[in-house]
Amino acid sequence: MDSQTAVATQTAHDPSMTGRLKPDSLGVLGILFFVLSAQAPLTGIAGAVPIAVAIGNGAGVPAAYLAAGIIVLLFSVGFVAMGRHVVDAGAFYTYIGKGLGRTTGSGSAGIALFAYCAVQAAMYGLYGATVSGLVEHYTDVHVAWWIWTLGTMVVIQVLGASGIEMGARILAVFVLAEFSILIAFALVTLVKGGGPEGLGFTDSFSPSAALSGAPGVALMFAVASMFGFEATAIYGEEAREPRKTVPRATYLAVAVVTGFFAFTSWMLVSAHGASRVTGEAGKALGSGDATSFVFAPIADLFGGWADDVLPILLATSLFAGILAFHNSANRYLFSLGRERLLPHGLTALNRRHSPWAAGIVQTLIAAVLVLPFAILGKDPVLTLFSWFSGVAVLGVMLLYFLTSVSVVAFFRRSRADTRPWNTLVAPTLGALGIAGAIWLIVANFTTLIGGDRTTALWLELTVPAVLLLGVAAARLTRTRTAG
Repeated sequence: MDSQTAVATQTAHDPSMTGRLKPDSLGVLGILFFVLSAQAPLTGIAGAVPIAVAIGNGAGVPAAYLAAGIIVLLFSVGFVAMGRHVVDAGAFYTYIGKGLGRTTGSGSAGIALFAYCAVQAAMYGLYGATVSGLVEHYTDVHVAWWIWTLGTMVVIQVLGASGIEMGARILAVFVLAEFSILIAFALVTLVKGGGPEGLGFTDSFSPSAALSGAPGVALMFAVASMFGFEATAIYGEEAREPRKTVPRATYLAVAVVTGFFAFTSWMLVSAHGASRVTGEAGKALGSGDATSFVFAPIADLFGGWADDVLPILLATSLFAGILAFHNSANRYLFSLGRERLLPHGLTALNRRHSPWAAGIVQTLIAAVLVLPFAILGKDPVLTLFSWFSGVAVLGVMLLYFLTSVSVVAFFRRSRADTRPWNTLVAPTLGALGIAGAIWLIVANFTTLIGGDRTTALWLELTVPAVLLLGVAAARLTRTRTAG
């Protein structure tokens, strides 16, 4: 009998260990680092901002990030209120099930798992291409992107099984590194009074700037950059005093992410100049290297060494995001196994109380999603990254909407919390804002994935298809259990 099997057997017979993730493992900052890692800040800035500026509302992009933050904050009010009464690694599907019924909750579990696995696979594509390019640049040795990706899957599996504390420490290092250089750039630019046209506050935050061009496209990319903050609730079982820690971590995460993206994008606009920024972003996209829109002004400010460091930080940013989503997805698998919606073997824990069986399954899913693109020789950035990140954003936004509706339904029925703002007004406003964001995403989905309309339609249909499969699986499981 191998060690993992022995531990799983021990877990099955030890009531104190059965079905429980390790409690009291994470504080507010530990959870925050997981959330910020999922955001992949440098990836979000270097990947989304140039596109939002070029085809969105130009210099008004910072206002779009601010608007997205307000929508997410409204959602968070109800999300946190529900979290005080429900602590579970399943988060979304548990919340939705409490308000809208177990069948709908189970369907949403399928979407959540699909979205987390899809965004992780997307990041594997960009990560593999980035690392392959870095190695070739410094050694003149070309190694296919998918080889780096598969090797990293093994590393991620090992780190995921090593315990949540180990993951938090590693993510803290990577997140602080990428945050530091971006915040340093933004602060120095601010202190210097901005770029060639000054700070240009009204050029970015006035109503006319916010509504110029195609503000819907900019808002769509801004909302997409907020992906991952809901992980605060996923780690509730492993948090210290979850009813205090999770709300604090959630509000702190929303504030930090919103402030970071709005401030950094504003300073990027200022560095280029409000009148020139749209053209500069268009040139960067046209060159095939959108990151130059971000990396060039940082290198101009700090010197040539930044050109060497930033691509490496982009790779570590992606690595951190991949690890964060691995931990989120395997906890969903663990929770679904505990609910008997998936095989109960997924609840097996190792000595560190990490869901090792669920982690292995999650890693296999990642390989299944990535390998077809490698076998068919597809571009990992233009297809794997673009397609799966678009699907993941659409799926998670649907989960946000269902959760907001569920919060209202749960508290109207249970009366567990009668505060109108927390349980009715804010969740309703959040649901309306999210519904608008979903409409924008669907209307501009071809732009979001960078593909053609036919591909976009097929990818869009995967989200309702997964929802229906989840509902069907839940009903089948319940019928079999009853029988």
